[in-house]
Amino acid sequence: MEMPACCLRRRRLPVLLLWGAYQQPRLCNESLMLEKLPACGKSFEEMMKKVDSKKWCNLTEFIMYYDNFTQCTEQEANSASCFWPNPLAEGFITGIHKQFFSNCTSDKVHWEDPPDEILITLILIPVMLTCAMITLVVWCSKRSDILV
Repeated sequence: MEMPACCLRRRRLPVLLLWGAYQQPRLCNESLMLEKLPACGKSFEEMMKKVDSKKWCNLTEFIMYYDNFTQCTEQEANSASCFWPNPLAEGFITGIHKQFFSNCTSDKVHWEDPPDEILITLILIPVMLTCAMITLVVWCSKRSDILV
C-alpha cells in the first residue's frame, strides 16, 4: 500500500528538524581568515599598479578592481566560516584604504552666512508678502459687492 504524498512530508519533517538541531555550529576561524586576506590585498595592489597614482581618488578609474577586492575579502571570510563584514576584515580593509586612499580628502565647501543687509532682505520680503496677502484676503472678504 502506497502512502499519500502529504503523509510522507509529515514523516520527513521531524527528521529534518532533528537534523538541523544536531548540526554543529561552525565557528569563525579568525587566524585562517587573517592568513587569507593578505592575498586579496596583494591582488588589489597589483591591479592598482595599472592605475596612475594621481587617479587613485577617482573611484571610476578603479571601481572594478575595488569590487574584486571586496568580493575576495568576503569570499575568504566566508571560507573561514566568518561573517562578512566583521571587525577583523574591516580592520584589514581600513589598512588598504590608508595605504591607497589616505590622500583622498573630500573638499568640503565652507558655507558662510550672507551679509546682514542681504539676510534681512531675504527674511523681510516673504514676511511682507504674507502680510500683504492676508490684508488683501481680509479686505476682499469684507467687500461682498466684489464677490458677485
